[in-house]
Amino acid sequence: MKTRLTTAGTLLALAAAACGCTPHLPGGSAGPQGTAARPGGPALGALKELPVKGRAPKTGYDRTGKFGPAWSDATTAPGGHNSCDTRNDVLIRDLRDVRFRSGSHCTVASGTLPDPYTGQNIAFVRGPQTSLAVQVDHVVALSDAWQTGAQALTQQQREALANDPLELVAASGPANSQKSDADAASWLPSNKAFRCTYVARQIAVKAKYRLWITPAERTAMTRVLETCPDQQLPRDDSQGVALNTPK
Repeated sequence: MKTRLTTAGTLLALAAAACGCTPHLPGGSAGPQGTAARPGGPALGALKELPVKGRAPKTGYDRTGKFGPAWSDATTAPGGHNSCDTRNDVLIRDLRDVRFRSGSHCTVASGTLPDPYTGQNIAFVRGPQTSLAVQVDHVVALSDAWQTGAQALTQQQREALANDPLELVAASGPANSQKSDADAASWLPSNKAFRCTYVARQIAVKAKYRLWITPAERTAMTRVLETCPDQQLPRDDSQGVALNTPK
């Protein structure tokens, strides 16, 4: 399978921690203050560096208005402007045995998803009655992001967050619907083997975009990562659903 994502290869927000700088997020403007985590380091250590606060009100949240139209290719996120929309980018990355619509090297017609959330293999066939079997999940739900710091980001930064491959995972449609806008304190994948990777990715997204976690979220994440203390924090250039595991 040929990967179409062209990642930036660096976590600007995370790497800045090494020099003590104020990081700049996608779009060029500094994000909210906080201590960024080091890329590639242990996720448990990165978790301890995230700010902990209560959840802000959801007032003003609007998916399209605040985070842009779904799956736009016109963002500063890694993979943006590659002539393939974000949803298809993620399907190309996460599905196996990918087949494209006739005449296209972008639109995925079918494939098989090794679903990280349930541990099952799910057949994907594009169509009005079948496409929803596989959905693309925002690992940090956008409404959760809105209530934990994204209100302070620029529009450009929020649109980058919504289309960042670090933030996105192809997953079972029913599992994604069950998760809804829950954080780690309210929902974890039923596939226990994926929970460490899932939580590590949430931490990486929150660190990159200068978001905070709630006390309950920190407790839940700590509980998961204590079972895998060597779990690494993923980077923008980590490949595949399992991130550090080659396909």
